[in-house]
Amino acid sequence: MSDKKEAAEHATIVDLIRNDLSRVAEHVRVDKYRYIDVLHTNKGNILQTSSEISGKLPTDYQKHIGNILDAMLPAGSITGAPKDKTMEIIHEAEGYDRGFYTGIMGIYNNGELNSAVMIRFLENDGQGTYFKAYRQGSFLPCHRRRKLV
Repeated sequence: MSDKKEAAEHATIVDLIRNDLSRVAEHVRVDKYRYIDVLHTNKGNILQTSSEISGKLPTDYQKHIGNILDAMLPAGSITGAPKDKTMEIIHEAEGYDRGFYTGIMGIYNNGELNSAVMIRFLENDGQGTYFKAYRQGSFLPCHRRRKLV
């Protein structure tokens, strides 16, 4: 928590996400800033630096949930800033539609949305299976002999 570079990166990401939420909500605020969160997995616990950001959606938000999510994507934590110019440059450089990559996935149940940005996942386009990962910055074909679970 004392690393200056990590603190600066976290501050930038929080600001980007706050800005994304401001596109669709009012009274956006950072409720809890830079704390250690414990994620429980079947392989043990993972410690993650987190922040909580909230805002007030319109009262009829459920009728427009798709538009609301679309207005915030791709997430500012993926694009960096300035978001619109960055997306323009990415579109020109890549020359193809990213599909689901860097979109979101989630479960909406009983009025609660739990979601995550898709930075690592497998996708089958009918011609092959591809591992798409943010860190590598490329899409790598997977061997078809591998068993997917």
